[in-house]
Amino acid sequence: MSLSKKMGAEFFGTFWLVLGGCGSAVLAAGYPELGIGFVGVALAFGLTVLTMAYAVGHISGGHFNPAVSFGLWTAGKMETKDLIPYIIIQVIGGAAGAFILYMIASGQAGFEAGGFASNGFAELSPGKYSMTSVIIAEVVMTFMFLFIILGSTDDRAPAGFAPIAIGLGLTLIHLISIPVSNTSVNPARSTAAALFADTAALSQLWVFWVAPIAGAILAGLVWRYFSSNND
Repeated sequence: MSLSKKMGAEFFGTFWLVLGGCGSAVLAAGYPELGIGFVGVALAFGLTVLTMAYAVGHISGGHFNPAVSFGLWTAGKMETKDLIPYIIIQVIGGAAGAFILYMIASGQAGFEAGGFASNGFAELSPGKYSMTSVIIAEVVMTFMFLFIILGSTDDRAPAGFAPIAIGLGLTLIHLISIPVSNTSVNPARSTAAALFADTAALSQLWVFWVAPIAGAILAGLVWRYFSSNND
């Protein structure tokens, strides 16, 4: 598959992840009677990955996330020459999804961007968790996300079920960590939301690049041990 087709798939996958996941939080979560709540937001993020993994995963591998790309690269499942192009197009796709979401949301009378589903620590954390707590959560949750991805896509795993495991895994991660960091585990998603948030989210964005990528790289290294031929 050509790199241009792979990048197109990554663009649309990340676009949908941000539009669907963050959109559920911005547009649908806050209504007292009709709102889906944080459980619905968690499910929405999982569904975006599940649906796009089936739709375009066979084209690009279905990363939709710079941390996933770093983790797969560390595990030896991605070519070095593709890493930076994937990350660039994921950020662009995420930003495009956030832009469309902003255009929709701003059409409501009295609209204020507020946090715009962005990630943060301290005052920007939904539960006012410290930076240390947020870093630990993001490292561990991204580690587990990559571990699920690497395990479910392994040649020895049951064929055809990986998107389900990955989507449900991401849902579970959100159920655990939305109160802590509003759940990133994805630098492109964090960047996209921070660009439109009316808070200091951009100043905290570095955490949501460093922590998820660190967790993903650790998972890639650990998976190399599990997938080795040595007993």
